[in-house]
Amino acid sequence: MLNTVALLFEIYWYILIARIIMSWVPSLQHTGFGEVIYKLTEPYLSMFRGFIPPLSLGGGYLDLSPIIAFIAFYFIRIGTLSILGWILLNIGL
Repeated sequence: MLNTVALLFEIYWYILIARIIMSWVPSLQHTGFGEVIYKLTEPYLSMFRGFIPPLSLGGGYLDLSPIIAFIAFYFIRIGTLSILGWILLNIGL
């Protein structure tokens, strides 16, 4: 069970990376694949946009919220797997 949860976290990590790469190539966002990636990641990433406004860089903006989202995801993953591992160990699975 722990391995399955770890695998799901890893898959979502790669989906987040795909979303960041797709943000650099806007035409990819309007494909079927892009729409699926967007729907899977937007609820998570949008939580961080409210806290961290984009930086203005001359004529464009730099959105730092994905960096914070990746850091938070790392700690959520570690915490979840640690707690789940502890629970499984203590109930004898």
